[in-house]
Amino acid sequence: MIEEINNCIKALQQGNLILYPTDTVWGIGCDASNPEAVKKVYQLKKREDSKALICLVANQAMLERHVSEVPEVAYDLIDLAEKPITIVFDQPKGVAKNLIAEDNTLAIRVASDKFCQYLINKFGKPIVSTSANISGMPTPKQFKEISPEILKGVDYVVNLPDENKNPSPSSIIKLSNDGQVKVIRE
Repeated sequence: MIEEINNCIKALQQGNLILYPTDTVWGIGCDASNPEAVKKVYQLKKREDSKALICLVANQAMLERHVSEVPEVAYDLIDLAEKPITIVFDQPKGVAKNLIAEDNTLAIRVASDKFCQYLINKFGKPIVSTSANISGMPTPKQFKEISPEILKGVDYVVNLPDENKNPSPSSIIKLSNDGQVKVIRE
């Protein structure tokens, strides 16, 4: 696993795209603070850059460094969630501008699997995580379902087995600083 993490970090530092297993489904990732790398993700997915992407952070401390104000309820949601939960926060900071939605929000998930936590911790910055598919196509549940176009379009593919036996996308909840809570995806 150490070798895979080091290979990923090298790719991320060069502004390249990685294909990696996350706590949900296989993801396309890049340095969330590099606008050129983020642009490559949108191009590979054939996705409008007005549709925001998700960011992964290693822990709550990293979350706090990239959101102006973390609502208190967010900590409860993260701690109590039974499956991975992505939260849309107001006023993100320290990430590429083209990653931030038009309403100045960003979807962030605190990674819950060891590989992602080690990788993001060692990299020291959030990493983009978007499902490994062309926009509008079904989300691949297993590595073998990832299209050749995606496999060829990334710069590095993590060589780890599918460990997630029942992968599904995370829940997405929007927490506004004014106290509003909205479920976007269950």
